[in-house]
Amino acid sequence: MRVAIAGAGAVGRSIARELVRSDHHVMLLERKLEHVEPDAIPQAQWVHGDACELSLLETSQLETYDVVIAATGDDKANIVLSLLAKTEFGVPRVVARVNDPRNEWLFDESWGVDVAVSTPRMLASLVEEAVTVGDLVRLMTFRQGQANLVEITLPDDTPLAGKPVRKIRLPRDVALVTILRGGRVIVPQPDDSVEGGDELLFVAAVEVEDELRAAIDI
Repeated sequence: MRVAIAGAGAVGRSIARELVRSDHHVMLLERKLEHVEPDAIPQAQWVHGDACELSLLETSQLETYDVVIAATGDDKANIVLSLLAKTEFGVPRVVARVNDPRNEWLFDESWGVDVAVSTPRMLASLVEEAVTVGDLVRLMTFRQGQANLVEITLPDDTPLAGKPVRKIRLPRDVALVTILRGGRVIVPQPDDSVEGGDELLFVAAVEVEDELRAAIDI
């Protein structure tokens, strides 16, 4: 997979390192010359320039990339790059970093963003997830609110204990993707049972979250 990342700060570099470890082709676009350090990630292609400049994106052949990640510390730059990547270069997947939660409403399909990642919101969700048992916690939003990654930690006395996954009647547009049990990550099969204390991860449409709560008896 070919991935272009705008912003070679701590966030951009961390993403790049993970992707090159998985043998993906990575291009890092960085406006500040002092942040352009090819020796830091020699497997990546480094480009010095403003990722909001159309001419730079043309020279970099952005249309050949599968994913663009707008990871700068400037929300305006991330929005502009997202729009250019989607509308001018037809990039299939655009992921944008949201630095200020007040700007989160802007990061939607009308601006070319497929997935918006708000670090403050994710941290808040993780805190909720760490302390909340028996309630539904949103961890991440996909496709601008059409679906969410949600987590439910079953209480120890859950009436679902011992019940196989195939007998849990989930609403439409909901998928159970993972069961976390102690140190185990379980990809649920129809005959796998759930237990008290399990963390269940679902992908669910927003409009059926209340139905999901009812199905899990929380």
